[in-house]
Amino acid sequence: MKLGFSSLALFMKPLKDILEIAIKDKFEIIEILCEGPYLPRYILEHLEELNLKEINEFIELNNIEIFIHSPTIDLNPASMNIGIRQESEKQIKETLEFAHLINAKAVTTHPGIVHRREKRIRDIAIEYTIDTLKHCQDYAEKVGVNLSIENMPKRFSYLASCPQEHEKIVANVGSSATIDWGHVNTYKNPHDFLKVSNILYFHLNDNSAIKDQHLSLGEGNADFSSEFLKQVKYGIIELNSYDNVLKSKEFINKQLQS
Repeated sequence: MKLGFSSLALFMKPLKDILEIAIKDKFEIIEILCEGPYLPRYILEHLEELNLKEINEFIELNNIEIFIHSPTIDLNPASMNIGIRQESEKQIKETLEFAHLINAKAVTTHPGIVHRREKRIRDIAIEYTIDTLKHCQDYAEKVGVNLSIENMPKRFSYLASCPQEHEKIVANVGSSATIDWGHVNTYKNPHDFLKVSNILYFHLNDNSAIKDQHLSLGEGNADFSSEFLKQVKYGIIELNSYDNVLKSKEFINKQLQS
């Protein structure tokens, strides 16, 4: 497994500092969370100030692979509001452009949410998100970056919260899939998500199976057996605290040695 962590754990730190910390602690991957100072629109408008050329040289020199998580706060590719869908599409495409410039392997995005507990509204939302994300997939192919759609926790409002729906969206969009193993743990048969097509990489975090908690690995009841971990080619530890990232890294290493 190639192992890394989400910049969520070091949110607001400069990217160069995050990369240096990753190298010091022997991580091979970073997933950049594109919120706050890493909003792609801001980055694209300030390329020279942010010394992206120097950062790319540093990444290449130290053989770090970059993954990116698109902005999701206040965005929704499945929205009933066409303006929100269009803005979501625009920001995902900006993220793909940033990914191209930084030679990232993939951009993960969320499939969207519904705000009314009605099946007919939810069914329309699925069609809307497929349409929106198809446009993004076309752009991803144009710039040579993988677009990857993440599964969500088991709640009616979240799309791709069961493996069949995740598969439907991924297959119709023609994208890759990101499996969030904490989100998976809120579903009745978690391992069914391993059957989803085109899995590219995993988000690794734990919970008690009741809700999405982003606990350190081993603090909940998600399956982090060596049998599961050996199926993960690329793993991103996605936690709010860097101390917990290091704790989870140690847990993974122990599990793989058992």
